[in-house]
Amino acid sequence: MDLIRIICAIFLPPLGVFLQVGIGPQFWLNILLTLLGYVPGIVHAVWVIAKK
Repeated sequence: MDLIRIICAIFLPPLGVFLQVGIGPQFWLNILLTLLGYVPGIVHAVWVIAKK
């Protein structure tokens, strides 16, 4: 299941974070990072998924 989340995180970083932690501070932080730059959003999403 983590592989599916990581693939989602590469294409849509907030979706990968949402599937892992739901709507919370990590989700909103990821949306902000994705809006500021796509790559920071991906890095944060993969980090959140790998951490759990």
